[in-house]
Amino acid sequence: MPPLDLTFFLIAGPAVAFAGVSKGGFGSGAAFAAAAILALVIEPGAAIGLMLPMLMLIDVATLRPYWGKWNKGAAKLLILGGLPGTALGAGLYAVADADVFRVLIGAISLGFVAWQLLGRAGLIPVAQKPLPPAGGLLAGAVAGLTSFISHAGGPPAAVYLLSIKPTKTEFQATTVLVFWVLNIVKFVPYAFLGIFTWDTLRADLFLAPFALAGAWLGVRAHYIVPERLFFGLTYVLLTVTGAKLIWDGLT
Repeated sequence: MPPLDLTFFLIAGPAVAFAGVSKGGFGSGAAFAAAAILALVIEPGAAIGLMLPMLMLIDVATLRPYWGKWNKGAAKLLILGGLPGTALGAGLYAVADADVFRVLIGAISLGFVAWQLLGRAGLIPVAQKPLPPAGGLLAGAVAGLTSFISHAGGPPAAVYLLSIKPTKTEFQATTVLVFWVLNIVKFVPYAFLGIFTWDTLRADLFLAPFALAGAWLGVRAHYIVPERLFFGLTYVLLTVTGAKLIWDGLT
């Protein structure tokens, strides 16, 4: 970890606040980008370790506003799939190339956006069909795996949730619940693998206000933004997220 100086906070503060806004109001689709931004000033592994307590704090801050508004069936499928996915991520963390997973989930995200747009244009008839329960379990498994490796579990969860056409608040509440559970599950293996350090936890204490401010702004923005615009923004976030993951994986 570098010194906690002005340069660090000028980069880390907005990055953590951005994660709060994304998780607090827009389904976590782009929250992973905070770790990539932090990697500009600290070692990438430390960036991931620093972000997990911040994400857990944001989860706690946003759980109450969305309590009970989630889709129980979808949340159950994503969590059940996410648990073995998280365990697999822990097993592969020390030996697997995370870039492979970045490219994979980026391709899935971009493919799903294209699939939906083609369906809305009437070019393919199956684009509007909900994914089956097995698709929810698979999406959860991929979300658990990619969330463990790079906090990029939002896109695969969104792929399944958007296919079942929830309301914007149902969509948001479900992602909050799912990643609240998965982030708690991730904490123990992160500690066991040494991804946390005393330095990153000390930095977290200073960054906590940025996380809470971002979460507050995200919740407010969620209820102000119209539903059609919300899902439009979600598709944009999926596109940006997918493209960024592919770029990171290939470069």
